[in-house]
Amino acid sequence: MVALLKQKFRTELSFDEVVANHPGFPRLIARKIDVQRRGVHYTERAAAAFDPDLHQLRSPYIFGSRDGEIKPLPESLLLRDGTTILVDPTPLAQDPYIVDHRDGRFVLIDDGEQVEDVDLWPKPAYYGKLTSSGLPMSHIVSARPQRLNVFQSSFCYFWADKQGCQFCDIVTHTKQQRDELGVPNRLRPKDVKETIAEAIREPGRFTSLCLTAGSVIKGAKLFDLEVDFYIELLQAIGENFTTKKFPSQLIASAFNEKQLARLYAETGLTSYTSDLEVLNEDLFNWICPGKAQHVGYREWKNRLVRAVDIFGRGNVGTGLVGGVETAQPLGFKTEADALASTLAEADWLAARGVTTVYIVWVPRPGSAFKDQKAPSLDYFIRLAQGLQDIRASHGLKVDFDDYRRCGNHPDSDLARLA
Repeated sequence: MVALLKQKFRTELSFDEVVANHPGFPRLIARKIDVQRRGVHYTERAAAAFDPDLHQLRSPYIFGSRDGEIKPLPESLLLRDGTTILVDPTPLAQDPYIVDHRDGRFVLIDDGEQVEDVDLWPKPAYYGKLTSSGLPMSHIVSARPQRLNVFQSSFCYFWADKQGCQFCDIVTHTKQQRDELGVPNRLRPKDVKETIAEAIREPGRFTSLCLTAGSVIKGAKLFDLEVDFYIELLQAIGENFTTKKFPSQLIASAFNEKQLARLYAETGLTSYTSDLEVLNEDLFNWICPGKAQHVGYREWKNRLVRAVDIFGRGNVGTGLVGGVETAQPLGFKTEADALASTLAEADWLAARGVTTVYIVWVPRPGSAFKDQKAPSLDYFIRLAQGLQDIRASHGLKVDFDDYRRCGNHPDSDLARLA
């Protein structure tokens, strides 16, 4: 039965065949992409070896998993070169990689073959503590390799008008986390400040902060209320530091120049990202209807470019849901056309000081695109190399989204090799 299911889902080249076509591409980063693309399933042996006192298990996150469930599973796998794989628990029927525990270590299995040793992130010390209001600190701030993530709110106002991005499950997952875990709809600045203070007591563990949430379209001007929320939160966080500026990234809506100037002047924020999601105007209009109606593709790009004057070249970025440009029926019909279009737009942004990174698109059960199929491993390898080559050609760095801090972007993993 398993073999038949694999035949149903596996109609493309094997991992080794694809990698052989890219001899200069790091094999471990290719493996990371493939694991993100296909997901993972844990054996009973692996599950029995998780130690909640030692290993970092999944904390509240802004998006859901491919199995649509909330379980105490690992947040991430680590490959032997330190590459992070933010893993996505996936039903066996969809042909994921298998994580097993053999001879005292975790291993990655594909088609019955042991292909890599893997490890789990160590649990941060603050994960076992509570804020003064009694909330688990792991519900307030989650950890990446060397970064603290603050998900201020998981509600997006575009969803209220049924204009949410079609790949996104942010609101359905929010309700699930609230109902099953008791995660608050919106974080209180005091809880965040206390959690950050506790987290940075761990010497050498964290080097930066990242804040993000759903879009808030209310205010005298579009996004004014969202900006107010972030300023309040960033100012509370800043009380933990003796310098005005601290290493930080905000991933938020496409703010106007006045809003961006306020964020920079009134907080310790050092980098700004606003996700276009897909680099094609027609597909942006289809896939991101709320963003298209309220701002529009060209204006979103222009606001990113104008942000460079405030935050500086290389400190402004945009993120893509890599592969969503092949969604049907309106997406590109060939991977070659999708890649050419995406890289051309990314080059336009890079020439103006804006970096572009991508995450591997996973069709999630809580999204409108739940029945879509992501593109091939070959496509994601070419996209990763293409984006890194563009950054290199324009002299752009991506420190705020690199492998040490974020760990979710295969293309920025390549930057450490440049």
